[in-house]
Amino acid sequence: MVRKLHENNGLIDIRFHGRGGQGVVTASRLVGEAAILEGYYVHAFPTFGPERSGAPVAAFTRISPKKFTIKTEVYEPDIVVIIDPTLIGKPFLLDGLKKNGKVIVNTPETNGKKIIEALGLQRDDIKVAYLDATKIAVGIIGKPFANTVVLGALSSYTGIVKLESLKEVIRERFKDEEIANKNIAALEQAAKEVKEV
Repeated sequence: MVRKLHENNGLIDIRFHGRGGQGVVTASRLVGEAAILEGYYVHAFPTFGPERSGAPVAAFTRISPKKFTIKTEVYEPDIVVIIDPTLIGKPFLLDGLKKNGKVIVNTPETNGKKIIEALGLQRDDIKVAYLDATKIAVGIIGKPFANTVVLGALSSYTGIVKLESLKEVIRERFKDEEIANKNIAALEQAAKEVKEV
């Protein structure tokens, strides 16, 4: 879906959902930086409610093969990424999701029907993929930070950016080689484990 839109000079809007302190903003920026490496124009930015750790946070990445001047929040995303599983079921998560949109969910649940029910999804045109990004993060990175992990799923499932581009921006972001390598390993694992409902 995503590469086809790019081929048609389409603009892609991604909306990330999580909680303060989980690296939601970092995830949106890393995708943007990876897209820039691939020659795209990008705008990545957050929005906050109450500015405290644990409060719901949304961040946005807008990617286009052409220059654009849109500076609004993403109200009609092509892709929604849910980083915090405790947000699943909140009605605002899927607001405005475009026709044939995609949703990537970090969840320990493996039953696709239950994931769809928990999301409250009532549309047949929406595709949903899932993985337990938190489990991958704990197992490889040693901490429950799923933000970089879900990017592996995003790359693998949507093709929005290449895995190699994400690896490059992760190496740039995390100067400590061991931390960078762990994040890259988690990214690669997520790309293998993501499944469509």
